[in-house]
Amino acid sequence: MDLLQLRYFQKVAKLQHLSQAAQELYITQPALSQTIARLEKDIGVPLFDRQGRQISLNEYGKVFLNKVEVALNALEEGRREIVDMAGLERGTVSIDTTFLPYFSDSINSFRSSYPDVHFRISQVSTLEKKEQLLENGEIDFSISCKPIERKGIRNLPIQTEEILLAVPLSHRLANQQNITLSEIANEPIIHFKKGHSFRETTDELCEKVGFTPNVVYEADESKTIKELVNSGLGVAFWLETLLERENLFHPLYIQEPVCNRTYYLSWSEKRYLSLAARTFQDLLIQHYKNLQV
Repeated sequence: MDLLQLRYFQKVAKLQHLSQAAQELYITQPALSQTIARLEKDIGVPLFDRQGRQISLNEYGKVFLNKVEVALNALEEGRREIVDMAGLERGTVSIDTTFLPYFSDSINSFRSSYPDVHFRISQVSTLEKKEQLLENGEIDFSISCKPIERKGIRNLPIQTEEILLAVPLSHRLANQQNITLSEIANEPIIHFKKGHSFRETTDELCEKVGFTPNVVYEADESKTIKELVNSGLGVAFWLETLLERENLFHPLYIQEPVCNRTYYLSWSEKRYLSLAARTFQDLLIQHYKNLQV
């Protein structure tokens, strides 16, 4: 049993597909199949159930995968520690976030000071998946709108921004500067599709006030929402940081209740953070602390 076999096994186990795994590993499928077969021979039991071209982890494989991931993560942490001991200002910072544009300035500032450090960015859709990535050591940090409530995960609020309402320039409310949230209870609303974090935040705010938002159109991106508001189709929730000098709509500040969104930097206290990751963490925290002064 060697390290290469374990990495190949991990890839096949995650993808449950030999051809796809071979492509991602840049080897031929026969070579991958032979490697997995040798590993199973070394262990003494089959790790996969095979039916024709279909392959899936069996009970032995599931138990072994858990141990393999622990071992590979421990080796990766050991490599990071050795690099840090050698005083090398290089490495990789891995982040999962769907809000990359909000933090691009911080990343660019860090990269200008540490050009040998690389960033690996992922965008998973659920908090459960973020938890798994953090706990397995597959990412250093998660940046999301909700804290990850799990033992061993540290959540630090780093930025809070105000949620506004965008109305067409010809709208009856366009001559006002402020409103209460209840004033739009019957308004047609343009919003992101259900499951989007911003949609979840504003739906919860509306429910607390006592109404269900009348969403007439669901979009995939903010650009589409902005254009539909400009066309007069409806109103939309917007973020203060997305306001421009000249907007295609009239922004209204929500006086009651307080409507905002907080971004959390999350990381596992059980996992080793490399020198590069810790340095980036300090820079990000300090950057937003200075903005609040």
